[in-house]
Amino acid sequence: MDRSNQTSPVVGFILLGLPAHPKLEKTLFVFILLVYLVILLGNGVLILVTVLDSRLHTPMYFFLGNLSFLDICYTTSSVPLILDSFLTPRKTIPFSACAVQMFLSFAMGATECVLLGTMAFDRYVAICNPLRYPEVMSRAVYVPMAAGSWVAGSTSAMVQTSLAMQLPFCGDNVINHFTCEILAVLKLACADISINVISMGVANVIFLGIPVLFIFVSYVFIIATILRIPSGEGRKKAFSTCSAHLTVVFIFYGTILFMYGKPKSKDPLGADKEDLADKLTSLFYGVVTPMLNPIIYSLRNKDVKAAVRNLVTQKRFTW
Repeated sequence: MDRSNQTSPVVGFILLGLPAHPKLEKTLFVFILLVYLVILLGNGVLILVTVLDSRLHTPMYFFLGNLSFLDICYTTSSVPLILDSFLTPRKTIPFSACAVQMFLSFAMGATECVLLGTMAFDRYVAICNPLRYPEVMSRAVYVPMAAGSWVAGSTSAMVQTSLAMQLPFCGDNVINHFTCEILAVLKLACADISINVISMGVANVIFLGIPVLFIFVSYVFIIATILRIPSGEGRKKAFSTCSAHLTVVFIFYGTILFMYGKPKSKDPLGADKEDLADKLTSLFYGVVTPMLNPIIYSLRNKDVKAAVRNLVTQKRFTW
């Protein structure tokens, strides 16, 4: 039903947050603020060591530096807004600011999907074709691969955001979320959103389905190659080079599948609890996952730990 002639167009949105859980909001404010500081510190240190330490000037660490920069951009596009919504009940956000925040979040998410796929290809070449690795993953190859990830993610985000913002919004302008999450915004449109749904479906296939399939196939070959290594020490060393990436992939895609793959409750009370669970899961995906990435790569990677120690030692002597 078209409601566009019933009320005046919306010029801004109200972010609902968690109005029914004020104590939880205060707890989450402190928690998310601390996590955000850890994200800035952890990912910032990873970017610094991958740039300054010549031993880390390899494709894998170049992709890791891009992933860390992406995590900083992703969280910075949403965390300040989330923290402000906890302090300001029914936080109002202008239409244009909502569009920018939606674009940045979607762009960073889509870019990370492609970037994780390129990192899987890097591990596949390193383990399955080690003699050709310098040739296949030369600088002339891995830099355009990373740049292509950013271009692809940004292009998709531009398309999705443009289609969403062209819709007429009228009547209820309350977004039942912490941020301008695209699905929550589309629910407020007073026009047919079938084109948006089809477009997002295509984007999901391209940025979720294809990378997941590519990562799965890559690791089938990787595991098969590792199992053929005669020595146990050799198998352990080979698996350790890709275990961090595999852990990040499971956390990233596992959270997405949990958010969008589970069935919706038809019971009103169950729906309220489900709504709270969806918001908290979204927070985990948007805040906790970027915090875990540098921790996982630091704990599971001797080169990164050595580079961090060298950086700390150099700073200590400089002071």
